[in-house]
Amino acid sequence: MKILKYILPILLITFITSCSDDTIEEKDETSALNYIQTLSNDTHNVEIFSKETNLHQGYNDVFLRIVEKNTDNYLTNATVTWSPVMHMTSMMHSCPKSAITKAKNTETLYNGYIVFQMAENDTEKWSLTIKYTVDNVEYTVEEQISVPATDKKNVTVFMDAAQNRYVLALINPENPEVGMNDFKVGLFKMETMMDFPIVENFTIKNDPRMPSMGNHSSPNNTDLTFNTTSKLYEGDLSLTMTGYWKLNLMAYNTLNELVKGEEVTDTNENSSLYLEIEF
Repeated sequence: MKILKYILPILLITFITSCSDDTIEEKDETSALNYIQTLSNDTHNVEIFSKETNLHQGYNDVFLRIVEKNTDNYLTNATVTWSPVMHMTSMMHSCPKSAITKAKNTETLYNGYIVFQMAENDTEKWSLTIKYTVDNVEYTVEEQISVPATDKKNVTVFMDAAQNRYVLALINPENPEVGMNDFKVGLFKMETMMDFPIVENFTIKNDPRMPSMGNHSSPNNTDLTFNTTSKLYEGDLSLTMTGYWKLNLMAYNTLNELVKGEEVTDTNENSSLYLEIEF
């Protein structure tokens, strides 16, 4: 009984200590992400993260975390919107972007995408305004952000016969490999300088070629069709070897009318609508 008298308190202390450790343990939800920039106001810091090392021309999967300056606490119940704006020498315009939602399986991260259809230059820059509401109080942060150009064409802007402007962006494959790849692109229509809604139910024909290797294609590619769940155009991309590939595309509207692009033939080596991959 004396042994039991001493063992029980030790077990109780061990149990309490274990539970306490579980409670205070904080998971770093940004460990797999890269820090990009912090936008600040008097009350909060809004931290920007990405899976890539920087924001860039084309499609960007962006994560946000809002930190209260006085307490260093992260906000978990904010409603967040954003507005990227390109400040050109003679005009301003926005770009395609998603709504912002709580990142899956996280407490502190918010997530969405932005498609920068053009890169910054010496005189024209992007700014990002983020508005968020917490407990019915609205806050705003706004600062300039860096959006450098990419080496390969991962986004393109084109017009149809009626002079409607579209933005087409490569989303997947992020890491191309020899074999069959999931091919995903986003397609958006420029309705105003600030509004770029998703275009639904087009069809995008897919013909990848290697210009340096006789402009050969590859087998078993499939055209891209609209996925009503992801809101993206998805298909199969066959890459038979490493190197530079030109992804020739032809976009057809809901009436099966050709909107942009041409077939690749012996006399026409590429479509005017294309994206690029090199790996």
